[in-house]
Amino acid sequence: MYFKQFYDRDIAQGAYLIGCQSTGEAVVIDAHRDIQIFLDDAKANNLKIVAVLETHMHADYLSAVPELAAATGATIYLSDEGDKDWKYQYDGIKLYDGSEIKIGNITVTAQHTPGHTLEHLSYLITDGAFADKPGYYITGDFVFVGDIGRPDLLDEAAGAIDTRYAGAKLMFKSLKEKFLNLPDYVQVWPGHGAGSACGKALGAIPCTTVGYERNFSWWSEYIKNDDYEAFEEALLSGQPDAPLYFARMKMQNKAGAAILGELQELKEYSASEIKDKIAKEIIFLDTRDASVFRTDGVKGAYSVPWGKKFLTYASWLIDSLNDNREIILLAKNQEEADLMRRMLIRVGIDNVVGFVKDAAELPRQSVEVLEAKDIDNLDDYFILDVRTANEYNEGNLGNAKQLHGSRIMWHLDKLPKDKKILSYCQKGLTSTIAASALRSAGFTDVAELEGGYEAWLAAK
Repeated sequence: MYFKQFYDRDIAQGAYLIGCQSTGEAVVIDAHRDIQIFLDDAKANNLKIVAVLETHMHADYLSAVPELAAATGATIYLSDEGDKDWKYQYDGIKLYDGSEIKIGNITVTAQHTPGHTLEHLSYLITDGAFADKPGYYITGDFVFVGDIGRPDLLDEAAGAIDTRYAGAKLMFKSLKEKFLNLPDYVQVWPGHGAGSACGKALGAIPCTTVGYERNFSWWSEYIKNDDYEAFEEALLSGQPDAPLYFARMKMQNKAGAAILGELQELKEYSASEIKDKIAKEIIFLDTRDASVFRTDGVKGAYSVPWGKKFLTYASWLIDSLNDNREIILLAKNQEEADLMRRMLIRVGIDNVVGFVKDAAELPRQSVEVLEAKDIDNLDDYFILDVRTANEYNEGNLGNAKQLHGSRIMWHLDKLPKDKKILSYCQKGLTSTIAASALRSAGFTDVAELEGGYEAWLAAK
């Protein structure tokens, strides 16, 4: 059996390519839309992708199920579990608890494991060439390393009310009746790792085992003692803020993501071609480091530093469902621009049309950065705390309004245009990203706190 995890460190997401080497057939589970990496790996290992499936309707990235099926001719398999409001709206062979898919000598057995979502399936993998029982478990957002999937995303990001409580009950039942009934030796390969907003305490290693989680996870004692009330309280408390683009992802994955096919070549623009269009007709991503943007930022641009969280930060700011402006990138060359675009299509930001290699001739803006010691009276400002609610509750600048950086562009109506805004985060990075988007949206008087909350505490 060929088994490979593809891990996107930006959104802390794992996808899987599993193949039978004797027949040359393979299945892909939980792939993102940058499908070339899956196609290349399958080809390099003499495998043909014949089946594509996913564990659930994802909230943090756009599923590649339609895209991969179109590119390879693979059969689509979709969960038909859950309630009527969360059924897939595109065609595929329906899967239920106990459904089996044969991939050469490999058997993929679906288990209905609701809790994180109602339709959620996990997949037991049996390598028939070596064993007659499953040895691998693709758990999606059911069980992570050291944690379990949060059941509150429909409430937090999609406008539902109190679905978290029913989800918590289902999660307790799924753990008790499905997960803990498996042998200890079964390897657990989850859909996310540390840094994902789909849980609050995910481990940083790629996999675990049923036995390890049975003995050492935070939730196992609650199941052992049949203490649901304490389990619910522990599960629902302290979850991170859910980015509001999650609601868009859920709906697009329910309907099936648009098929991109072969991407057109990005155009290289000159500064003169775009300088009068930034923020009005186009979205311009200034991809330099945030510290550079503070002193030399392109006027009207979003500050989205090119690095390990590029995709995350871009998805915080760009509502591609309701904003159809074309996107132009600041990139060193065509190759870098292509890679940036490939990252962005993973979250459905599809309208990247080109890039600029040199920002020297683009208009600049003045970014006011204040040091804590220079602020005499906080009442002179509308204080905007762009950290998580958990960080805010641990300590803040007194009269600050907490609005996580991933939610600002969806709640501009909550912010004043007639008073200077002072934006801050923990150390300074996400404040710059959020403040750049506010300026681009017409909030002209936005200052930033140098060094963030940590600098404020040190000065205090």
